[in-house]
Amino acid sequence: MAVPKTKNELLQQSRDNYRKLIEFIDYYSEEEKLSEFPPGTMNRNIRDVVGHLHHWHLMFLEWYSVGMKGEKPEMPAKGYSWKDTKELNKEIWKKYKNHKLDEIRKSFEKTHSKLQNIIETHTEQELFEKQRYPWTGTSSLATYIRSNTSSHYNWALKLIKKANKK
Repeated sequence: MAVPKTKNELLQQSRDNYRKLIEFIDYYSEEEKLSEFPPGTMNRNIRDVVGHLHHWHLMFLEWYSVGMKGEKPEMPAKGYSWKDTKELNKEIWKKYKNHKLDEIRKSFEKTHSKLQNIIETHTEQELFEKQRYPWTGTSSLATYIRSNTSSHYNWALKLIKKANKK
């Protein structure tokens, strides 16, 4: 997957990978959507994967909201450093493990749309200029968006495919 270099490429890649993921999930029967993955992954089923994606969207939206006010967001989340991502992901799994897939999927759709709107409201320079915003450090806003959309969707699709061998 090529790294997007323009606003249109960033939007298109995010939309395409989202669509591929959703279409792949929809390929499964309702029973298959709820079935457990083989042992070896923290995310045990499609619900867990979608909950994970949705929660990372929420975290990004918080970083963005705080960061665009000129403040420093707690990243990746309050009480966690980037070295603690594995523990953070376990907490995310615990948070969504008792939710229904349909409920999480609707929330995921909404947060995906919010990220698309963020892309659409920014200029190409605002998206791709490194160090433009203090909260993104040495990276660009597009790097953070890509990590929380197209790259993450690609990870999810590969995980579901591997777990279900379809």
